[in-house]
Amino acid sequence: MLADIAIENLGVIPHATVELSEGLTVLTGETGAGKTMLVTGLRLLVGGRADASRVRTGAAQAAVEGRFVLSGLEEHTAQAAAAIAESAGGSADENGEFIASRIVSSSGRSKAYLGGRAVPAAVLGEFSSELLTIHGQNDQLRLLAPEQQLSALDRLDPKVSQLLEKYKVAYQQWRTLAQDLAQRTKSRRELAQEADRLDFAIEEISSIDPQSGEDAHLQTLIRRLQDVDDLKQQAVGALGAIDGVGGLADFGGAEGEDVSCASDLLGQAVSAVRGSQDPALAEIAQRLEHITSELGEISAELGSFISALPSDPEELEKLLQRQQDLKGLTRKYAPDIDGVLAWLAKAVAKRKTIDISPEALEELKKSVAAAEKKMLSAGRALSKARAAAAESLAAQVSEELHGLAMPKAQLSVRITPIEPSAMGLDEVEFLLAPNAKAQPRPLASSASGGELSRVMLALEVILSAATQGTTLVFDEVDAGVGGLAAVEIGRRLARLARNNQVIVVTHLPQVAAYADVHVHVSKEVSEESVTSGVVQLSTERRVEELSRMLAGLEDTDTGRAHAKELLEKAQQEVAAMRV
Repeated sequence: MLADIAIENLGVIPHATVELSEGLTVLTGETGAGKTMLVTGLRLLVGGRADASRVRTGAAQAAVEGRFVLSGLEEHTAQAAAAIAESAGGSADENGEFIASRIVSSSGRSKAYLGGRAVPAAVLGEFSSELLTIHGQNDQLRLLAPEQQLSALDRLDPKVSQLLEKYKVAYQQWRTLAQDLAQRTKSRRELAQEADRLDFAIEEISSIDPQSGEDAHLQTLIRRLQDVDDLKQQAVGALGAIDGVGGLADFGGAEGEDVSCASDLLGQAVSAVRGSQDPALAEIAQRLEHITSELGEISAELGSFISALPSDPEELEKLLQRQQDLKGLTRKYAPDIDGVLAWLAKAVAKRKTIDISPEALEELKKSVAAAEKKMLSAGRALSKARAAAAESLAAQVSEELHGLAMPKAQLSVRITPIEPSAMGLDEVEFLLAPNAKAQPRPLASSASGGELSRVMLALEVILSAATQGTTLVFDEVDAGVGGLAAVEIGRRLARLARNNQVIVVTHLPQVAAYADVHVHVSKEVSEESVTSGVVQLSTERRVEELSRMLAGLEDTDTGRAHAKELLEKAQQEVAAMRV
């Protein structure tokens, strides 16, 4: 439910806040007062197109904000709406309500916000799709489209909706397999060439068998081989300084009498202070022993380094050749070996999907046939359910139309078989006949504006019977209607408002009299501008407004009496509905 809406600088409205309640709310006012601006604001809140021409003259931007309450909705609807907001980063406020807003600049740029976070306007549309539905004259025209009529039929029975979802899954599976078969059949030569290319590349990389990080490691080894003599001389020199000439015997060092070396001198230093009773010397002794231990480790590491230095003169040539092989791969497939390995993994996976052998194509044909059979079976079940729903919908709408001053009208639903599509095996068309004996004709060619309004209202009354807590907006759908039909429209809107929030822009006093809340939009024209104000009417003010709507007689006793009688009678009916 929409708790309230605030508007700034939209059309002729500089600022207005309308608190909305449950039940039926009507908006009335003279032509040009700005009633439709409220509906325009609602359209912006549901992600509608932003139009810079709607920004009030002289203002930099227009803003609309609405608070949505989810607590009265059906549980799955509320959860779905909350999930959309939260996935976009929005959150409910301290009252558990979600605030949606839209800002439109005079340059045409717009910004949308939901739950305190900036979002694309399309997210507002997703969020509100199950919460708020707007019916205007353009929406009536959309009812003439076959896809809209099919959607209306599918909404009637939950069983149809379930069968439609089942069919969509089967259809998508069939389409995917059929497209794959068509692509393979049409592009066998191209696929064969692609398979050969991948086979060659996979074989080339696999024969060289590169290892992760091998290129960098190889570069280090080659540099070491190229500098092996210098490296050995440096290491041997360091080892000789630590262990003396004798310590070099195993590494080709010179023979001769050992001279003083670091390890010997350090050993003498340790012996000199070891066992001292003086705390300072004792601490120094411990430090010298630690240095002795670390020097021994360094000596061992130097020995290992010298032993590991390559001595095979052909090793460098082998490593250089290996490096060239790896560079050949990095020139073709990726900047480094890790990239080559990643490319190889993708190539192997892709190659597995390319199989154009006769056996593979035959197997795919069998899969396509099985998927098509499953899809057609689901489609026939859906068509059968639609046929039953069509009879029910036609009967219910016809009965509603009889109460809307179309006493003989008959709505029928024609279902025509078509080739499989994403929505099933059927094409749906609504037909209207003025009486049972007349030839039914499509709504587009048989219904006047007033009749189309009544058909739409009848459909909404029927299709919304099972919903609860949603907001339905009707923007002058009663155009071209009057008299008894207007009274019946008011009754049905009131009935629709028993479980839903209904907001109606109307010129008909017969409709306005059934409202739980009556909001009036007035305009003030000055030399420089037109300004509109929005106010909720008291009972006395409602009588005055109804009198004006009846015949412009708000200042006469007769007009007031007529308006008061109309209001009292309508409210009695509303009270009876709510019992």
